[in-house]
Amino acid sequence: MGRDNGFLLFSRRDNPSIDALTRATNFKEFHTYLNEKDRKEQAARCMNCGVPMCQSAIRLSGMVTGCPLHNLIPEWNDALYNGEYETAAKRLMATSSFPEFTGRVCPALCEKACNCGNNDIADAVTVHDNELFIIEKAFTEGFIKPRIPKIRTDKKIAVIGSGPAGLAAADMLNRRGHNVTVYERDDRAGGLLQYGIPNMKLDKHIIERRIQLMEKEGVSFIYNADVGNTVSAQEIISEYDAVALCCGAKNPRPLSVPGSNAEGVLFAVDFLKSVTKSLMNSGLKDGQFFDPKGKDIIVVGGGDTGNDCTGTCIRLGAASVTQLEMMPCPPAERTASNPWPQWPKVLKTDYGQQEAIAEWGHDPRIYETTVKEIYTQDNRVTGIKTVQVEFKTIDGKRQLVEKEGSEKEMKADLILIAAGFLGCEEYTAQAFGTELGARTTVASPAGSYKTSVEKVFTAGDMHRGQSLVVWAICEGRECAKEIDTYLMGYSNL
Repeated sequence: MGRDNGFLLFSRRDNPSIDALTRATNFKEFHTYLNEKDRKEQAARCMNCGVPMCQSAIRLSGMVTGCPLHNLIPEWNDALYNGEYETAAKRLMATSSFPEFTGRVCPALCEKACNCGNNDIADAVTVHDNELFIIEKAFTEGFIKPRIPKIRTDKKIAVIGSGPAGLAAADMLNRRGHNVTVYERDDRAGGLLQYGIPNMKLDKHIIERRIQLMEKEGVSFIYNADVGNTVSAQEIISEYDAVALCCGAKNPRPLSVPGSNAEGVLFAVDFLKSVTKSLMNSGLKDGQFFDPKGKDIIVVGGGDTGNDCTGTCIRLGAASVTQLEMMPCPPAERTASNPWPQWPKVLKTDYGQQEAIAEWGHDPRIYETTVKEIYTQDNRVTGIKTVQVEFKTIDGKRQLVEKEGSEKEMKADLILIAAGFLGCEEYTAQAFGTELGARTTVASPAGSYKTSVEKVFTAGDMHRGQSLVVWAICEGRECAKEIDTYLMGYSNL
C-alpha cells in the first residue's frame, strides 16, 4: 500500500476520451492516457484491503463479482505507485495472459467490487486503466520478451479457434513446453477480438503484436483452416495428443418476425466483421463491407454489440441510428436489491450512444420495444413495425407481453440484429463427436473442461456460452492446466 491515505488524498480520474464528434470521424482508439505522476496517484488510491473483493471472483446471490483471473491487484498497484514498473508487470502477468486486451475491452468486474466503490461506483480505483498502463509500459520498456521454453515435451496439442480462450490455452501450454498448433478458420488470429470488436475499442495492431510474440515463443498458427469442414477433425485427433475446442459461441439469435429474411437484415457480427476486414485490408477503399452511409439504421439490441454497431454506423456516415431494447431503462443508481459488490445494474451510456447524442442530439436507445414486423419492397427492407413490451408473471411464469395499442412504424434501410447468441456453431463439435448441452455449448462434467470424447477438451464461449473476454481467458488458462495434467500426470501451470 503505497499511500495509506491515497484514497482520501486523490479523486478518481479515468483515462480521458477524445470528444465524441472528433473521434467519430475515424476508427482509431479514442482514449488518451494520464501522465506517470497522475497514474501513480491513481494507483495510490488502492487501499490494499484485508479482503480484496476486486480479485475475489466470488458468487453472491447468483452473480459473480470480482476478477475471474484473480489478478493480484493490490500488489501491482503498489508497485505502480512506487515506480517499480517491471515488478508491476511481472505480478500482472503472473495471472493474466493478455492485459493489453482486458485493459481495453473488459468491463472491469474488479472495479465494480472495489471497496472504494462501496458507497459510490464512481469512487472505485481505476484498476482497468492502471492495468493498461502497466502492460503498455512493459512493452515500451522492453520488459515483455519472448519466453521460449528451455525444455520441450514430445506432446502435440491442437487448439481449434484463436479467440481469447484459444490464445490463452495455447500460451499456457506452450509455456509448459508442449508443441502447440492453433487452427483458425479466418485469415487472421483473434476470433471476436479481431472481427467482433471494432478497431476504436481494440486496435488490431495490438492483437498482431501478441500473435507475433507467441510465434516467436513457438506457437504455430494455421489460417483459413475450417476444422470440421475443410480440415478433417479425425485427422487432427489422430495426429495430436490432445485437442482444445475454443471456437466461441457464434450462432447469432435471429429475428422471428415477418420480413426477417429480406435483403438489408444482417446479423451484427457479419456487419462488424465486414467493416473491420475492409478497414484492415484496404482502409475501407475496397468497398467490401455493408455500407450504412446515408441510411436509416435500426439496431436490435441495446448491449455492447449494439453499441458497437451504433458507433460503427456513425463513423460510416449513417443518416440515423436507432437502438431497440426489450428491457426497461436501468436506474441511474444501484437499487436496494442490487447492493455492492454485485455487478451494478445501472444505466450506462457507452461511446456509441455518446456519439449519437453528440451527432443528433438524443440518445438512440428506445426501451421496452421490439420489432413486430419488417416492411419490404421487392424483398428489400423499407421499414419496421415496433411494439412496446413488458415482462409479466402469468401462471407463475415470467413472460414477455405486448402493450396493447403501442404499435408504431419506423423507416429503415438496414437492420442489424445484435440480440445475443444461441451457443456454438454445431458442425465443429459434431465433427469431433462431442456432446452438446442445453445451451448448445460443448458439454463437460462440472468443474472440468474434458468433453465426452477422449483427449478432446473445450473452453471459452463454446463451453460456457456467450460471455466476457476475461472469462474466456480464464477458461483457456484452466483448460490448459487440465490438458497438461492429462498429458503429464500433474501440472505446474
